[in-house]
Amino acid sequence: MLTKEELPECPVATTVSLIGSKWKLLIIRNLLERPWRFNELKKNLEGISQKVLTDSLRSMENDGLIIRTVYPEVPPRVEYSLSELGLTLKPILDSMVEWGNAYKKM
Repeated sequence: MLTKEELPECPVATTVSLIGSKWKLLIIRNLLERPWRFNELKKNLEGISQKVLTDSLRSMENDGLIIRTVYPEVPPRVEYSLSELGLTLKPILDSMVEWGNAYKKM
């Protein structure tokens, strides 16, 4: 996690550094629907490796975008959900959906 002083000066660059990867955007898309378990995400995100998913989830957790909840069960159940900060990304993804749909109609 970068400190605020280490983040790029440009706000667009800051946003890209936090959510700019293909997989992070798709993880956020899924988490906007509901909390997901690791294996559910892995199955839904066709082509993502376990390492990339793990690294992306850890990075977004460290950046405060997602919450990892461990339930005290045997075996332990872990769910990932968006934090309050992560939920503020919804308008960005909504705009991407709108733009993508418009592009497909061109």
